[in-house]
Amino acid sequence: MKEMDVVGVRVELPSKQPVVLLHETAGDRYLPIWIGTVEAAAIAYHHNETPLPRPLTHDLLGDVIETLGATLDRVEIVDLKEAVFFAELVIDGETRVSSRSSDAIALALRSHVPILCSDEVLDAAGVNLPDSEEEEVERFRRFLSEVEPEDFEEESGPGGPA
Repeated sequence: MKEMDVVGVRVELPSKQPVVLLHETAGDRYLPIWIGTVEAAAIAYHHNETPLPRPLTHDLLGDVIETLGATLDRVEIVDLKEAVFFAELVIDGETRVSSRSSDAIALALRSHVPILCSDEVLDAAGVNLPDSEEEEVERFRRFLSEVEPEDFEEESGPGGPA
């Protein structure tokens, strides 16, 4: 397992599909994961430190885990099947709960726990960026400093693929 940092979220054009970009903490690989608009907004709200009047589902789940006296230790991206990433929440060091990777990432950010990715998933879907593409990542980071969570909402309102 490799620890990952969240670089941020953006909308890929022309599909308008949100993607969260992770970076290997002690390495050179990036892991792009296409996610739903609701999860993209949840991650962006946290990234931009946007105050919300009511907790989101990820906040609620974190509160439930804590209220039950348990601790979320980490989240792990454990598998990739047919372009779908699978994750697990690791609670109290041994209990594993299956999760969509986007939900796991949003919860990890809110709970301040590490995001780990299996070597097999990184080998299959991780990408090394040449120096010229590192400049693109830097432009991506600048974009993230300006993007608003509302940019991920569909015209008809929040929603999207799981």
